[in-house]
Amino acid sequence: MYEIAISIYTLGVAITSLFSKKVKKMWKGERAAFDVLKEKVDSNSRYVWFHAASLGEFEQGRPIMERLRKQHPELKILLTFFSPSGYEVRKNYDGADIICYLPLDTYFNARRFLNLVHPEVAFFIKYEFWWNYLHILKRRGVPVYSVSSIFRPNQVFFRWYGRTYSNVLKCFTRFFVQNDISRQLLAKLGVTDVEITGDTRFDRVLQIKQQAKQLPIVEAFKNGKKVFIAGSSWQPDEDIFIPYFNEHTDWQLIIAPHVIGDEHVKQILSKLKRKTVRYTEATEENVKDAGCLIIDCFGLLSSIYGYGDVAYVGGGFGVGIHNVLEAAVWNVPVIFGPNNQRFQEAQDLLKSGGGKQIDNYDGFETIMNGYIADDSLRESDGNKAGNYVSSHAGATDKILSEVGL
Repeated sequence: MYEIAISIYTLGVAITSLFSKKVKKMWKGERAAFDVLKEKVDSNSRYVWFHAASLGEFEQGRPIMERLRKQHPELKILLTFFSPSGYEVRKNYDGADIICYLPLDTYFNARRFLNLVHPEVAFFIKYEFWWNYLHILKRRGVPVYSVSSIFRPNQVFFRWYGRTYSNVLKCFTRFFVQNDISRQLLAKLGVTDVEITGDTRFDRVLQIKQQAKQLPIVEAFKNGKKVFIAGSSWQPDEDIFIPYFNEHTDWQLIIAPHVIGDEHVKQILSKLKRKTVRYTEATEENVKDAGCLIIDCFGLLSSIYGYGDVAYVGGGFGVGIHNVLEAAVWNVPVIFGPNNQRFQEAQDLLKSGGGKQIDNYDGFETIMNGYIADDSLRESDGNKAGNYVSSHAGATDKILSEVGL
């Protein structure tokens, strides 16, 4: 059944690639992967393989890759992606020796791929369960680890119709899971080589904080005032916080939209009633009297959060919130929308008091009015957010000590 499903999926990808630029990149990249491996794999080297579906999973695997590279320079790292949103952003990442797409999970592809690479160890990040690759790795005796994985009762493995597919979980040498619920669910399937190590993203955001960029333009824009930073925002998010800060002009507003195309930026500009400057057009002089700064480029948000007094993380009125840890690590309270139930870190932030959920404008207004009126409340909630992040660090050390690398 799995082979049939993969065949149907492959056909679907091939057809969709004719109409979608993103899918076309993935389709071409997967087919080119074998040529990349033939050209770059050194048969005399020892490879450790990391597979990440997309950019978020890459960030979870990154602390392990970088620690491994530092401690074992004799090993080479192969990094594969499934999604263009991961590969296209990190295809030039200097922490890996070879970077390519992972060809679709047919038996032929998996066998050919592994015959070219011969990895000594493999790490699959979070939600990656490729039947053919994993079964071949197991037969060959290659240790395979699942990192920062998290399981829920509604996943296919725990449904009656998914029991056959759940056998793929027994291909892993060990699971490094985020919480005890995941451990209990795996135990019901007879998977017991499980360690609760938490999420490596905590290590990653602390690392990012230490390496944060100094941004003179943002410093000039802040100019001693309080700053509200909205990261990865979408239109429903902007329809809530923009009207509020059109009125509360004593606070500076920074918007880093998830989509930075001209059309979306123009929509944002049409809603603002304050002098606004786009980051790509900003100077230290022209931002001094501006009330809003729009970040219309990538790569700055994690550092920009360090200039904030309150953060908002978008996506909670759509498919789901984005990375709340990047903001929380800076000891600022983090506000987000209602679609956060699937995100462990958001749920934990709510429990700690460092995170606040809003469902509409009124809820946002109540929270912000409280923070504006009471600096000690804002600082206290910010410290709760920062303490939550720092107290959950250390997953990378735990994983590498258990793996024995």
